[in-house]
Amino acid sequence: MSDTSDSNLPPVKPSSSDAAPDSAAPDPVSPPATPAAEPQIAPLPPAFNFATKPDFGKHSTPAYQMPDDTPWKQTWRIFQARLQSLSEQVGRRLTQRTLKIGVSARIFHPESGAKGLQGKTLQYLEESIAQWVMSRDVLVLMIPTVNTNGLLHPSKIRLRDYAKHLDGLVLQGGADVAPQTYSQTATRPEWSGDSSRDMYELELLHEFIEAGKPVLGICRGCQLINVAFGGTLYQDIATDVPTAMPHVNDLYDSHRHAIQFPPGSSLASLFQGQTAPLVNSIHHQAVRDLGRDLMIEAISATDNIVEAVRYTKARFVMGLQWHPEFHRAGGSELLDCTPILDNFLRAARETRF
Repeated sequence: MSDTSDSNLPPVKPSSSDAAPDSAAPDPVSPPATPAAEPQIAPLPPAFNFATKPDFGKHSTPAYQMPDDTPWKQTWRIFQARLQSLSEQVGRRLTQRTLKIGVSARIFHPESGAKGLQGKTLQYLEESIAQWVMSRDVLVLMIPTVNTNGLLHPSKIRLRDYAKHLDGLVLQGGADVAPQTYSQTATRPEWSGDSSRDMYELELLHEFIEAGKPVLGICRGCQLINVAFGGTLYQDIATDVPTAMPHVNDLYDSHRHAIQFPPGSSLASLFQGQTAPLVNSIHHQAVRDLGRDLMIEAISATDNIVEAVRYTKARFVMGLQWHPEFHRAGGSELLDCTPILDNFLRAARETRF
């Protein structure tokens, strides 16, 4: 019976693992794998030679060098090139940075019993002097008085700091120089001057001279330069020199007279051919005894009153008794003082460091 039952069963299909390797049917889903292609190496150029290729790890001599170049010569040339580059940078800084010119302050002292600003000490700058200096494209800064021992607003800033950081100084006009500043007594009360401003401007003047910076004094500034070096002043020209022409009147800056430049003076060289140029005249005080190391640069044509002085021990320290800042507005017949301003500014650029 067992034989009969076995013969009736369906035949068993062999598994793929039992099938012979050569009789396995291919997978109808995945295509048959093909072997990867071998990479092709491009042939070397005919001129390339491994024996003569450059070795970038070695310090070979570049072809652009001179045959007799040595490391010392190369180092020296590099040093020279760096030095020239630095000098050009310094030169550009010296010639291109805008000049900064300080102007001393005029001082308005409080009036007794006054209210508001008239009861305060004011320091101010006359507009024309600032615009005259700025006409040559420089910066103008008014220098205030300093008070290192102030109780309300103490400060460590000194006038020496202004002389260090500015390139030149202009002493503007204003009140009389006090006779006590040059060891005299005022012959009349109205000629007592402003001694506090004298002390401030004398210190300012000496700090700029000590720093080697140029100074240009205008009117009162000219008189102050003379006093700074031991000179004295006529307290009133009309009183002290009765034969002198009027040097001030109600016309103010419209009052004018001729001047002369002594032979050998720097102004005579600067204004060659001008024998009697016109300047304005707005002063009743003037240089009397000339200070030490000062040279007269101009005199009044009719009475020999000193009209300009120069300190001979410095690059540029000059005082003008007239007001050059008013000349252009006064008409073309007045002396064009731009060459004096330009000399001052050139000195400022040359001595700025």
